[in-house]
Amino acid sequence: MSHAVLTLSSDDIFKMKAFYTPHLQVKVPAGALFTAKTGSCSITAYRSGKVLFQGKDAEIEAEKWGKTTAPTKKKVSKANTTLPPNFSELSVIGSDEVGTGDYFGPMTVVAAYVKKEQIPLLKELGVRDSKDLTDQKIISLAQQLIKIIPYSLLVLHNEKYNTFQERGMTQGKMKALLHNKVILNVLNKLSPEKPDAILIDQFVEKNTYYKHIANEKAIANENVYFSTKGEGVHLAVAAASIIARYAFLKQMDKLSETVGMTIPRGAGKQVDIAAASIIKKHGVKGLHSIAKTHFANTEKALALVKK
Repeated sequence: MSHAVLTLSSDDIFKMKAFYTPHLQVKVPAGALFTAKTGSCSITAYRSGKVLFQGKDAEIEAEKWGKTTAPTKKKVSKANTTLPPNFSELSVIGSDEVGTGDYFGPMTVVAAYVKKEQIPLLKELGVRDSKDLTDQKIISLAQQLIKIIPYSLLVLHNEKYNTFQERGMTQGKMKALLHNKVILNVLNKLSPEKPDAILIDQFVEKNTYYKHIANEKAIANENVYFSTKGEGVHLAVAAASIIARYAFLKQMDKLSETVGMTIPRGAGKQVDIAAASIIKKHGVKGLHSIAKTHFANTEKALALVKK
């Protein structure tokens, strides 16, 4: 059994936990923050910042998050992780997604183009990592951004998400397909103008990303770069993140109106309780159009219903 070890920041571990929400385990070893198990890999994150990957696909899973600190059978790819000089000052298309770790609600993916001449304006408006902004600020900023920068938004609603998942498509592939599509949409809007670069907020290793979209008729692959915490690398990714979260918030409001109750975000206990309430009123089928039903929350909600 192969293994790999990473040392990550608390922010990255938080993002990782959200990513593996559908695979989180109830039992957690002493000193660990969480344990997740995919079909071919076990992931354990410790309070020290160390993350252990074990199993047949340990190296593949580790490559999604960074350079390993222990020998592995495969060398971790470093391709396109070195950005050009003064990257933050270039004219860039940035892409990001929201909703992947939330049980309720769709996945929203956005690509946004920020010209270098617009960077001072976006800084003045207060554009930065959406995770550092209140919902009210996100709404205000997004409403301004959609009027001044070219962007493309795609919403993968829960019903379609669940259909893809049931057919065996991973969340990673769904994201890759959507990122490629929104980037192409923005490139088409800009044509014949071209950006200096394209930056994808990295959710998977570059080679895996391109494997996911290999069968697409059109693929954006010119001057494309990948970076974790892309919001801090270029304001284009921050702008994309803000618009994506704004769209997600609007979708959550619509779903809340549909079911007649405020739907909580995330994947914690309050989500289990809300899902149980919906099951009691509408049955398990009632979750198909409002939730990512393969998450562990579905089983937890069913257990609450049986109590």
